[in-house]
Amino acid sequence: MAKLNMVKALNLALLQEMERDPDVLVIGEDVGVDGGVFRVTEDLHRKFGGTRVMDSPLAEAGIIGASVGMALYGLKPVCEIQFSGFAFQCFHQIENHVARYRSRTQGRFGCQMVVRMPFGGGVRALEHHSESEEQFYAHIPGLKMVIPSGPRNARALLAAAIRDPDPVIFFEAKALYHAAKEDVPDEIETMEIGRAHVDRTGKDLTLVAYGAMVRVAREAADRLHEEDGAEIEIVDLLSISPLDRETLTASVAKTGRAVVVHEAPKSFGPGAEIAASIMEGAFLSLEAPIRRVTAHDVPFVGFARERANLPDVGRVVDACRETLAF
Repeated sequence: MAKLNMVKALNLALLQEMERDPDVLVIGEDVGVDGGVFRVTEDLHRKFGGTRVMDSPLAEAGIIGASVGMALYGLKPVCEIQFSGFAFQCFHQIENHVARYRSRTQGRFGCQMVVRMPFGGGVRALEHHSESEEQFYAHIPGLKMVIPSGPRNARALLAAAIRDPDPVIFFEAKALYHAAKEDVPDEIETMEIGRAHVDRTGKDLTLVAYGAMVRVAREAADRLHEEDGAEIEIVDLLSISPLDRETLTASVAKTGRAVVVHEAPKSFGPGAEIAASIMEGAFLSLEAPIRRVTAHDVPFVGFARERANLPDVGRVVDACRETLAF
């Protein structure tokens, strides 16, 4: 068992799945010889060659469109879009074709593929490099939307996504790529897509987060425990489509209070669906309104001001205290 950061853990998942299944291939801009802009595909080209690790032109629509054709013929492409903000150039392929082939053909053809995208802020990147647009994909029937929160679950979820018979959008928080190392087993490990993880148990409030915001939630929970004596339960969603409503409602039924944290803008964001699901499943257990701590409803700001836009520990602590005091 080695200690790996998220980049190395994702690389291990790709390596092991490509060794296990000769139909798995990687395609994207700079994923081959250069090993990807974040080095997630490092050394795969050397090991598997250019027919299974393909450097594409600078054309996101071409990456996804070609992958649809490959998937229909039985291959299992893992596409890389360098930054999620670039994916609007291929959104029509994802919505019109990737998500629809199983229903369009009445089950005769699936579209088994994974679309990997780095997303989120906190790394002082330029415009179109730091957006959080997961709500677009979670809203589309036919897609699964997975967002890991650390090296070990990133490796396990990517392996599960590659094996899944349906298309999976796989968001990787850039702020987590090198943030921490975890023990990752040498043997292949997978996780069930659509099942949330109770990261920490507590009795006073449920804090719901995913991706890079799980680290923020942990720090906020630590501060609330040290300064207020509050016992905070943290639910790490891991995927927002399918959304694990059962785990969410069970947690809130126990604690009676909920705060949801995400990087996407507030209006019509994932937090609204999460809050509605809690209301439907645990309304009679609620002792306070559900609060959301999110980015503001503005285009993602330049890196000099991004800290003012992203949820931080202070904002989460304040929201939890107001909810606990209600």
